[in-house]
Amino acid sequence: MTERAVTARAVVDLLGLLLLFGCARPVPPPPAPVATPTRDDLVVLLPDQDGKTGALSVTHAGTERVLDTPRAAARITEEGRIVTGIATPEEVQQAFGAALAAQPPRPVSFLLYFLEGKDELTPESQAVLQRVFAELARRPSPEIVVIGHTDRVGTVPFNDALSLRRARKVRDDLVKLGIPADRIEVAGRGEREPLVPTDDEVAEPQNRRVEISVR
Repeated sequence: MTERAVTARAVVDLLGLLLLFGCARPVPPPPAPVATPTRDDLVVLLPDQDGKTGALSVTHAGTERVLDTPRAAARITEEGRIVTGIATPEEVQQAFGAALAAQPPRPVSFLLYFLEGKDELTPESQAVLQRVFAELARRPSPEIVVIGHTDRVGTVPFNDALSLRRARKVRDDLVKLGIPADRIEVAGRGEREPLVPTDDEVAEPQNRRVEISVR
């Protein structure tokens, strides 16, 4: 046998060994099955700022449950089944605390009353003005609308001007308390939108007012 034949035979044998060892490598085990996550859907009916509660219908797999009491809850942990009950405050906080904290404060409104024929607040409304400021102070960027009104004593032009003076007076008071003037919108409605409807030239204290809306 020639030297070249021996070399070729050695190469063939080496390739055979490599193929043999390659085929003999252990087969890796199949990946472990991935567990299907457990379903846990929770719906809770919360009262509004005034404590009032409406109603909410929860439907799943042809089954309907109506929630109509404060903190009434419906939970779906498996397909085709709705479990109802009452959520505790702790459960509500744990499930929805972050979302509730991220909500902007709800709009609020205040009424301030004035002395007859003047742009001077009544003593009782002076105290309410401090509550208005406290509410504004806890909001980072409040939007404020101040609308003045009058009763039906006096002429329409006089009451238009008086209602606007009242609105501007409240705006100036808020600015003195530290609220930026550019965040306050003012308007006067005169005697056109009475809180208590009356005949002409009837003095009505509840109509001599300023409405403050805060968002």
